[in-house]
Parts: sequence; C-alpha cells; structure tokens
Amino acid sequence: MAESTLDLRDLPKDRAYDELERTLEAVLAGLADPIAAMATMSALLHHGFGHLWTGFYRVVAPDLLRVGPYQGTLGCLEIPFGKGVCGAAARDLRTVVVPDVHAFPGHITCDARSRSEIVVPVLDASGALLAVLDIDSDRPATFDDEDRRRLEALVGWFARVP
Repeated sequence: MAESTLDLRDLPKDRAYDELERTLEAVLAGLADPIAAMATMSALLHHGFGHLWTGFYRVVAPDLLRVGPYQGTLGCLEIPFGKGVCGAAARDLRTVVVPDVHAFPGHITCDARSRSEIVVPVLDASGALLAVLDIDSDRPATFDDEDRRRLEALVGWFARVP
C-alpha cells in the first residue's frame, strides 16, 4: 500500500476533512470489520491532525464503555455512561464539544495535557450505540461545529456496514 499517513495540519479544515474522507473511503472499501475500521480511523485522524489522543470507547455492557482502538498515551480503561465527556455523549447519544475540559463538570483526566475534547456517538446499522469516538487536544477550543459535522459523517461508516 502507498503511504497512508496523512499530514493534514497545514490544510484549511474543510480541505483536510475532504482529503481524510477520500482516504478513509479508499482504505475501508470492502471492509466489514468495525474494530479494524476503528483502528484505521484512529490512526488517520490522530496523525493527520496531530491530536493528543484519538480513539474509540466501545459499548461492552449496558451503560459501560471500554477502551478500544486508539492512538496516544494510555486511556481510561472503562467509563460508565454519564461519567465524563465520553459517558455524557454515550448517555445522551449526542456529540459533545468541550472547548475547555477544566470547565466541564466531572471531566475525567486521563492525560493532564488535555485542554479541549470532542466526543461523537457511533451508531451501528440498527441505530444502537456501538461506541464513541473521543478526540483530545492539547490546545483549548480546538474543535468546532465543522469538526462535529465532519466527524459525525465519518463515523456514519459504522451505520452503513452490515
């Protein structure tokens, strides 16, 4: 395979996401394995944008998330629904954008360098919660509505896989 690690940091955000989307479509074509897709998405997002932590927390029991494929330092192993940003996104089935993690009540600190975060629910083909995509940045206010929209579209891949 050709070079698959993208460096999107110097591109305007809309062009960076366009390039990421094209790459993911090509790399994941014909794949029906959600764990492999999580690993691939984590790597491309993490290295492409230079995030601090990028990965998935999978639903493993009612109201419980467990760390899945990721890039970065050690993550929390388990997160109950409703706890921290990931647990809030899982409980409410909505994307949570946090410009300042220190201002988020109940934030779980896995890496003290984290300053901002976005967590996106990942639904399977039946509409059930499969996981959440968690991305942390070492800069405040990294994520905005464009990130929310584009990341929600990217994780839509999981709802299209049988």
